[in-house]
Amino acid sequence: MKDRKANARLRRKRSIRKKIHGTKEKPRLTVFRSANNIYIQAVDDEAGHTIASLSTLNAEVKKEVHYGGNIKAAETIGRMFNDILKEKGIKAIVFDRNGYLFHGRVKALADEIKL
Repeated sequence: MKDRKANARLRRKRSIRKKIHGTKEKPRLTVFRSANNIYIQAVDDEAGHTIASLSTLNAEVKKEVHYGGNIKAAETIGRMFNDILKEKGIKAIVFDRNGYLFHGRVKALADEIKL
Protein backbone atom coordinates (compact mmCIF):
# COMPACT_ATOMS: atom_id res chain seq x y z
CA MET A 1 0.00 0.00 0.00
CA LYS A 2 2.77 2.43 0.93
CA ASP A 3 4.62 1.86 -2.34
CA ARG A 4 1.45 2.27 -4.36
CA LYS A 5 0.63 5.60 -2.68
CA ALA A 6 4.21 6.84 -2.96
CA ASN A 7 4.40 5.89 -6.63
CA ALA A 8 1.10 7.65 -7.34
CA ARG A 9 2.38 10.83 -5.65
CA LEU A 10 5.64 10.70 -7.62
CA ARG A 11 3.71 10.25 -10.86
CA ARG A 12 1.55 13.29 -10.04
CA LYS A 13 4.68 15.23 -9.04
CA ARG A 14 6.41 14.57 -12.37
CA SER A 15 3.29 15.55 -14.27
CA ILE A 16 3.01 18.83 -12.35
CA ARG A 17 6.71 19.72 -12.67
CA LYS A 18 6.54 19.42 -16.46
CA LYS A 19 3.98 22.22 -16.52
CA ILE A 20 5.26 24.75 -13.97
CA HIS A 21 8.44 26.81 -13.86
CA GLY A 22 9.62 29.50 -11.45
CA THR A 23 11.55 32.70 -12.18
CA LYS A 24 13.21 35.29 -9.96
CA GLU A 25 10.16 37.58 -10.14
CA LYS A 26 7.65 34.72 -9.84
CA PRO A 27 9.32 31.81 -8.00
CA ARG A 28 7.97 28.30 -7.66
CA LEU A 29 6.78 27.66 -4.12
CA THR A 30 7.21 23.98 -3.35
CA VAL A 31 5.77 22.10 -0.39
CA PHE A 32 7.03 18.95 1.31
CA ARG A 33 4.73 17.41 3.85
CA SER A 34 5.84 14.74 6.31
CA ALA A 35 3.80 13.21 9.11
CA ASN A 36 5.16 15.63 11.72
CA ASN A 37 6.37 18.70 9.80
CA ILE A 38 5.86 20.92 6.74
CA TYR A 39 8.68 22.38 4.67
CA ILE A 40 8.27 25.13 2.05
CA GLN A 41 10.71 26.91 -0.21
CA ALA A 42 10.62 29.47 -3.00
CA VAL A 43 12.80 28.36 -5.93
CA ASP A 44 14.15 30.29 -8.93
CA ASP A 45 14.33 27.50 -11.53
CA GLU A 46 16.21 29.62 -14.08
CA ALA A 47 19.19 30.14 -11.75
CA GLY A 48 18.64 26.95 -9.77
CA HIS A 49 18.63 28.80 -6.44
CA THR A 50 16.41 28.71 -3.40
CA ILE A 51 15.23 32.25 -2.67
CA ALA A 52 13.69 31.54 0.75
CA SER A 53 12.75 28.54 2.85
CA LEU A 54 10.92 27.82 6.08
CA SER A 55 9.77 24.77 8.00
CA THR A 56 7.94 23.93 11.18
CA LEU A 57 11.33 22.98 12.64
CA ASN A 58 12.34 26.68 12.63
CA ALA A 59 12.71 28.15 16.14
CA GLU A 60 10.40 31.10 15.40
CA VAL A 61 7.68 28.78 14.15
CA LYS A 62 8.07 26.42 17.12
CA LYS A 63 7.33 29.32 19.49
CA GLU A 64 3.84 29.59 17.99
CA VAL A 65 3.17 25.96 17.07
CA HIS A 66 4.11 22.99 19.21
CA TYR A 67 3.24 20.29 16.67
CA GLY A 68 4.07 20.83 13.00
CA GLY A 69 1.85 18.21 11.41
CA ASN A 70 -1.55 19.87 11.54
CA ILE A 71 -3.57 22.54 9.72
CA LYS A 72 -2.84 25.19 12.37
CA ALA A 73 0.89 24.74 11.75
CA ALA A 74 0.34 25.01 7.99
CA GLU A 75 -1.57 28.27 8.41
CA THR A 76 1.11 29.70 10.73
CA ILE A 77 4.00 28.80 8.44
CA GLY A 78 2.06 30.19 5.46
CA ARG A 79 1.53 33.52 7.21
CA MET A 80 5.21 33.76 8.20
CA PHE A 81 6.41 32.80 4.71
CA ASN A 82 4.11 35.39 3.18
CA ASP A 83 5.88 38.06 5.25
CA ILE A 84 9.30 36.75 4.14
CA LEU A 85 8.29 36.92 0.48
CA LYS A 86 6.96 40.47 0.87
CA GLU A 87 10.27 41.54 2.46
CA LYS A 88 12.11 40.15 -0.56
CA GLY A 89 9.82 42.07 -2.92
CA ILE A 90 8.09 39.03 -4.42
CA LYS A 91 4.54 39.82 -5.48
CA ALA A 92 3.53 36.55 -7.18
CA ILE A 93 4.35 32.85 -6.92
CA VAL A 94 3.74 29.60 -8.79
CA PHE A 95 2.39 27.04 -6.29
CA ASP A 96 3.87 23.54 -6.60
CA ARG A 97 1.88 21.12 -4.47
CA ASN A 98 4.59 18.50 -5.11
CA GLY A 99 2.15 15.71 -5.96
CA TYR A 100 0.10 16.07 -2.78
CA LEU A 101 -3.64 16.47 -3.09
CA PHE A 102 -4.83 20.07 -2.72
CA HIS A 103 -6.57 19.33 0.56
CA GLY A 104 -5.96 19.76 4.28
CA ARG A 105 -2.52 21.12 5.20
CA VAL A 106 -1.53 21.89 1.60
CA LYS A 107 -4.72 23.86 0.99
CA ALA A 108 -4.42 25.73 4.31
CA LEU A 109 -0.84 26.69 3.44
CA ALA A 110 -1.81 27.88 -0.05
CA ASP A 111 -4.73 29.94 1.29
CA GLU A 112 -2.45 31.77 3.75
CA ILE A 113 0.26 32.49 1.16
CA LYS A 114 -1.92 34.06 -1.53
CA LEU A 115 -0.11 37.25 -2.49
